[in-house]
Amino acid sequence: MFEIVSTRRPNPLRTLFRILIISTIFLIIGFYLNVMGQDGKEVLIKKSLPKQSNEAITKNQQGQGRPSTERPKEGLSKLIGEDVESLEGEFGKPQRIDQTIYGYQWYIYNLHSNEYFQAGVEDGHVVTVYAIGDQLDIEPFEIGQPVEEVFNTQYIDTNVDINLGGNTYRFELNDTDINLRPLIQLGDIYVQLYFDKFTGELSSVRYLNAETLIKERSYELVYHGELIEPPAPDESLWEMVQNGTAKEIFDITNVLRLRNGQKKLRWDESVANVAFEHSKDMFETNEYTHTSAKYGNLSNRLKAAQVEYQSAGENIAANYTDGPAVVEGWLNSQSHRQAMLSKNFTHIGVGVYQKYYTQDYVQKIK
Repeated sequence: MFEIVSTRRPNPLRTLFRILIISTIFLIIGFYLNVMGQDGKEVLIKKSLPKQSNEAITKNQQGQGRPSTERPKEGLSKLIGEDVESLEGEFGKPQRIDQTIYGYQWYIYNLHSNEYFQAGVEDGHVVTVYAIGDQLDIEPFEIGQPVEEVFNTQYIDTNVDINLGGNTYRFELNDTDINLRPLIQLGDIYVQLYFDKFTGELSSVRYLNAETLIKERSYELVYHGELIEPPAPDESLWEMVQNGTAKEIFDITNVLRLRNGQKKLRWDESVANVAFEHSKDMFETNEYTHTSAKYGNLSNRLKAAQVEYQSAGENIAANYTDGPAVVEGWLNSQSHRQAMLSKNFTHIGVGVYQKYYTQDYVQKIK
């Protein structure tokens, strides 16, 4: 959900303009609810997939006899399975290391926006990579690649089958998944593609090994056997995850702003505290809303925190896999995208509480 507030005095023309904006938001809300209904909820898990032989799974993965695409020998995908020494030998020490609830740590490489990527390291080896910088080698893809070109060169199916440790897993993709974030197999790894529906181009990619894909469960999952579960996070781990995720959302938002011709936003700690408290309030009340029964709307909350601003906006989300997933979700909702890429905002605060996310944008008074 998205909200804009302002402290300027109203005038008739601005009021009319806002009415037109609100009308537009209501027109797009049908699409927004569809996106949130698939991306922004807990993924359905069913234990009903009949056990299949290795031969049957392999045949399904190959598209009924079609040869499976080989894993690229170049680019960031080759990092999957390599040890952390190889990662740091090629890219140096990360700018920071963030915790996750999936058993791996994000090694964050954010020195240059056009080379931004995150490498997930578990037990000393890379298990996943998220890449959004447009100067990165993400063979066989390119950031900014037209969606038609991707669909013409890759085999994309509604079902992705995995056989791991004697267990069988099937990810079932719906229409929204196929169009906005399809999942494909490249040899022994899997690739989640994030498309920008407004430009019709590839926004980012995520490479994963099979075990990490199953633990994250970003799509509807049917399985037979044992379900691979991530470790249960305690309060201390949640706090570290929340702090890291907020920083990732901040970083990725600025990558997208630069890509779309806007200036970077500056971090505001007071605004971040407001955002965090709102995420926490939504978690505690189980209310997904911009207006808290206890703390009011964004304007009320910024005023209580003594934040001076000229205009402000807010994006909220819940139950996404992690920071990269939620930002890509906002990017594909017109109203959230409007706030994220607005030329008026100068500062941002991000607050995460477990799987509730809040972005608060402000335009500072000059």
